[in-house]
Amino acid sequence: MNDRQNPYDPYYPQPQIVGYDEYGQPVYQQVPQQAQPPQQQHYDPYAQQQGYGYDAYGRPVQQQPQQPYDPYGQAQQQHAQQPRQDYGTTGYDTGQQYDTGQQWAVQAEAPAAPPQTPRPAAPVAAPAGVPGQRPAPEQDGDGRDYRTEQFSFIEEPDEDSEDVIDWLKFTESRSERREEARRKGRNRVVALVVVLALVVVGGVGYLWSEGKLPGMSGEEQKQNTATGPQKRDTIVVHLHDTKGGGTSTALLVNNATTKQGTTVLLPNALSVADDEGSATTLGKSVEDDGSSGTREAIGNLLGAKITGTWRLDTPYLENLVELVSNIDITTDAEVPAAKKGEEPLVAKGENQTLNGRAAVAYATYRAPGEADAKQLQRFGQVLYGVLRKMSDDPKAATVTIETLAQILDPSLPEKDLGASLAKLAEHAKGGDYKTALLPVAQDGSLADGTGDSVVKDILGGKVSAPEQGAAARVSLRNATGKEDATEAARIVLINGGFSFVGAAKAETAATSQVVYGDDARKATAAEVAKTLGLPAGAVKKGKAAGSADVTVVLGEDYKIPKRPS
Repeated sequence: MNDRQNPYDPYYPQPQIVGYDEYGQPVYQQVPQQAQPPQQQHYDPYAQQQGYGYDAYGRPVQQQPQQPYDPYGQAQQQHAQQPRQDYGTTGYDTGQQYDTGQQWAVQAEAPAAPPQTPRPAAPVAAPAGVPGQRPAPEQDGDGRDYRTEQFSFIEEPDEDSEDVIDWLKFTESRSERREEARRKGRNRVVALVVVLALVVVGGVGYLWSEGKLPGMSGEEQKQNTATGPQKRDTIVVHLHDTKGGGTSTALLVNNATTKQGTTVLLPNALSVADDEGSATTLGKSVEDDGSSGTREAIGNLLGAKITGTWRLDTPYLENLVELVSNIDITTDAEVPAAKKGEEPLVAKGENQTLNGRAAVAYATYRAPGEADAKQLQRFGQVLYGVLRKMSDDPKAATVTIETLAQILDPSLPEKDLGASLAKLAEHAKGGDYKTALLPVAQDGSLADGTGDSVVKDILGGKVSAPEQGAAARVSLRNATGKEDATEAARIVLINGGFSFVGAAKAETAATSQVVYGDDARKATAAEVAKTLGLPAGAVKKGKAAGSADVTVVLGEDYKIPKRPS
């Protein structure tokens, strides 16, 4: 045992161990002191702390030999193997022994006590000692007492401690990295799912808007959309042939609801009313009444709202075709050159490329003996070819129109015309464009069934009611067998405040009829009958012709009013 108060001195005579006390403390043989003259003792307060000299009462302090540090506890084993003898009781240990009246003597003659088997001491941590005070003894299970001074505690450096700490840190950081990787992976999966959902929703919305969803064709989409009110933009185009003379008229219809474009060809023989309400042909109205009068006459006849008029002379048509870099169409006739022996201006066949000059020649060509409708259809082909080459960007289309340097009608400025043509070009490039010919009877009236095929479906003339306060539209069918009956009835109707929208001949009938299709027009029909001098019984519900609100069939009972002389 190491004793800090008694450091080891190799030159100091070591006492001999003669036994152990009841606490297991070794007892040393008393070394006889040499007689010395008495000296005056001085109190040294630090002597006890230093482990040598005298104590506070002037008595010499017996030093205990300091044992060297034994990491393997060999000294304890040697002490434990030595025989133990019973000794008397000693006083309290204050660094020296006190004599209680009993002297220990070495009995050499006494037989040595039988050796006892040493038992290992339990490593009990020694409490911090107080100088001069002995710790209380502890008892083992067999009744023997042990003191903490009997045990030595060895602190062996653990070389693996640092490695263990490093391994714990490594495993902890590795676990954190794995957890972070899993968290980032979950975030990536969630983000990917959100992106895919947005793409699917956007794609379905786009396909639905374009009518391309599986199981739903474009025609079905348009039919479903056409059940409600539709938005249409209609302009009228008049082609003036500056060389050969004559005009050609067509309506360009943009149906924004069904996303459909249509060219409606109007024959020059179509019967319309002039500014005074008199019946006239479309061709003559274009030449005499100009753009505004003809636009209103067509709108009244068809029951459609026409927003503007575009007058297109043949030189401007030629420049327009050149600006869009020629057109490609399928021609149904060969257009000969002006001089014999030269190559034809336009060849007959599919996918013919026409420049400006050839396009004008084809649009105005009518072979000898052909009907006017043939030339009108060729004009429609040229318009379709121009729209397919026109830009579908409103700004670019407007620039093209401005480049023509054409004086336009006030009803249709360059910006509005460019926007309308751009929309029509979009339909033409997408395949949502068609051309229709308005059927006309020989007398110029609308043919039967036209109201459903063209006027109602394309122009919406029957769907939209006349504006509030507008005059009712009235058409005539002359079944009297007298030609002057139509003109006489027309004058009476116009003077009565009605709008005359056309007349036609019919088979002779004995009685007259005033037919209305809408119940809201029953009172109007009764007023028309009264104006023409027909009985109230002539008013019947049926189907009015074309876009007319009321159709009057003049029979033999109709009396032609006499003209004032």
